[in-house]
Amino acid sequence: MTALICFEAAARNMSFKVAASEINVTPAAVSHQIKALEQDLGCALFIRRHRGVELTEKGAFLLVALQRSFETISDTVAHLRARPETVDVTIRASTAISALWLTPKIGAFWRIYPEITVSQIISDVPGSAGRHDLSIRYAIPQDNGEDWRPLFHDRIFAIGTERFRQEHGIRNVADLLTAPLIHLRSEENDWTGWSDWFAGLDHPAPRGRSLHVNNYMIALQAAEDDIGAVLGWDGLLGNLLDQGRLVRLVPESIPSPAGFYLTVHPRASAKARLFADWLC
Repeated sequence: MTALICFEAAARNMSFKVAASEINVTPAAVSHQIKALEQDLGCALFIRRHRGVELTEKGAFLLVALQRSFETISDTVAHLRARPETVDVTIRASTAISALWLTPKIGAFWRIYPEITVSQIISDVPGSAGRHDLSIRYAIPQDNGEDWRPLFHDRIFAIGTERFRQEHGIRNVADLLTAPLIHLRSEENDWTGWSDWFAGLDHPAPRGRSLHVNNYMIALQAAEDDIGAVLGWDGLLGNLLDQGRLVRLVPESIPSPAGFYLTVHPRASAKARLFADWLC
């Protein structure tokens, strides 16, 4: 368990030194624990580089599994604590939506309403989160008693690095059919897949090498590491594209069959509804 905790901290921070400071041990102790874990598993979890470390594919899978497990433990402990509620607004979102879109919005909201406290529940596991007022979902609205409000309805395009495009000679959609692709399998959101994307452009299903992950942030990281191409939603990925970390590989895109929606629970407070109105 100690080795797994050391690994999760190092993988999340992409640094043995930062992980050591976080869990109050020496960097050498973190390195020793991770080496022991790699020997026990029989595979490398990190790529050691001069200026830091990067996750291997197996390391990324282990990180996602550990974060899901720790998240479940954390939810259970929070439920058992029975402490008084001190937060005005609680909003639930996936890791990707929180990191790429929601968190900057909360900062802007606080500049206008500094007295309203907002708490995020970050979860990629359906049903694992506790009580919340609002939720952001990539979905088609349902008649479930909640108030569904549209945030944005995107177009979906293929993205990767410029180096990846050049190495695999990607000039058009047909070239992507045999290129390495990163597929997302998420229990929390029914993300549109590559087969759907190609079908929307009147092409057959892809037949190249595939990497399957269940966390969109890991998928984006893998794309930045030139492992494969990944699907992108323009409303989520503006900053990554503006910074040139990822680029549109081909000009074609399809309209997203689902949208990003804010759902407001019937018991949401007046402050939660004010935040919902502002966010929309």
